Amino acid sequence: MTAIALRSRYIPWLFVAGFALVVAVNATMIWLAVGSFSGLYTAKPRDRGLNYNAVVEAQKSRDALGWRIDTAWHPAANRLEVAAFDAAGQPLGGPRIEVELIRPVEKQRPLAVTMDAIDIGRFAGHVELPARGNWDVDIVVEHHGERYALTRRMFLR
Repeated sequence: MTAIALRSRYIPWLFVAGFALVVAVNATMIWLAVGSFSGLYTAKPRDRGLNYNAVVEAQKSRDALGWRIDTAWHPAANRLEVAAFDAAGQPLGGPRIEVELIRPVEKQRPLAVTMDAIDIGRFAGHVELPARGNWDVDIVVEHHGERYALTRRMFLR
């Protein structure tokens, strides 16, 4: 048998081995993805889906207010700042604000942040992060019976 004929016998098996490697890697990635995160963000996703029109109406009424919420993270001080402005761009005087941090890649309870007023319409809260990375900052601002809620994704370190 010549060297070329000997080499030719193994070429089809190299293709089979290559495809087997691709299938094994993909199967491992699927197994890790399915086992690490369910993909559910809310506690009752079915109820949220059934009440989808109410959610859309709440978002429309929020947008009609024209409020603007600014957020800033200061990593050196582990401080989160939130500023609330009305439709005219003026700071909201005396709103009530609630802030929670949610880690979207882990199933843990939300981390409540106590916000203290530092100026008209500006608040700050100290946060001891258990881990750095992407966090969803859930902000609820209530002012004169109006409620404005939004979620902002931030990289906190």
